[in-house]
Amino acid sequence: MTVTVPSPRGNIIDGFGYAKGLRERITTQVAALKADHGLTPCLVVVIVGEDPASQIYVKNKGETTKAVGMESRTITLPATTSEADLLALVAELNADKAVNGILVQLPLPEHMSSLKVIDAIDPLKDVDGFHIQNVGKLSVGLEAIVPCTPLGSLMLLKDAIKTHGNGSLSGLNAVIVGRSNIVGKPMAQLLLNENCTVTVAHSRTQNLAEVCRSADILVAAVGRPKFIKGDWVKDGAYVIDVGINRIDTADGKSKIVGDVDFDAARERATAITPVPRGVGPMTIACLLNNTLHATRLQHGIAAPQEA
Repeated sequence: MTVTVPSPRGNIIDGFGYAKGLRERITTQVAALKADHGLTPCLVVVIVGEDPASQIYVKNKGETTKAVGMESRTITLPATTSEADLLALVAELNADKAVNGILVQLPLPEHMSSLKVIDAIDPLKDVDGFHIQNVGKLSVGLEAIVPCTPLGSLMLLKDAIKTHGNGSLSGLNAVIVGRSNIVGKPMAQLLLNENCTVTVAHSRTQNLAEVCRSADILVAAVGRPKFIKGDWVKDGAYVIDVGINRIDTADGKSKIVGDVDFDAARERATAITPVPRGVGPMTIACLLNNTLHATRLQHGIAAPQEA
């Protein structure tokens, strides 16, 4: 007689710990790239204006980039910079062979077109993975630079299923709540490439709760605090919460929460990412991973085989 042992519920997917391990692996590979090829990956971040949140985020990116042994440059432009001047700067960075990754911090001032600026970046230096060539390559299953947050989410999901499941995403039903170009759409493509059956839900989806309950994998990326209720989660599902929302608390302070009602969902999920310390730390780690990947692509260097 075969006895089925139920999977334990409520496991925490430790994005903070996974990101730390990923940065350590990147540090080792950057050192090898220097020793074997004389190359130091260089990431340039361009920020237009003085948005405080963007300033802090860019500062953290720079510190983390240097910590793994890469070169980090930050170019800060006034908010009054013309679109033409920004495009000219991007062209200069494209032509600079010492620059391997270009990231223009979004959002841009209203007088600039984000799409036009992103389209101007050399696809091989597009470490955000937003250029139409990278988007197109991802959609047809070719090697591409993948947006950081979906890439990090997939890494965490695969590790969780390896640890708490049968190790394979193939054949699982995945529901993504949110259809943004930054997270929802590329996440859908990544999961299709893993042979999942994928549903992309959004604000016009009818019977959203029922759609979510069908998911073996549930990815929340809507930007609404605790939008996904606990009883929307299928028993045994894997939940990836991409949301980062600040809410006020009863004591007059504030806290960060995700798009999922974490406590209620954890009772049903096999594994779930917390907020904070879930997907968030993976975004910058994957930016570094993309910069390393871009450097290899530009110089025709194969990535080392995984053990």
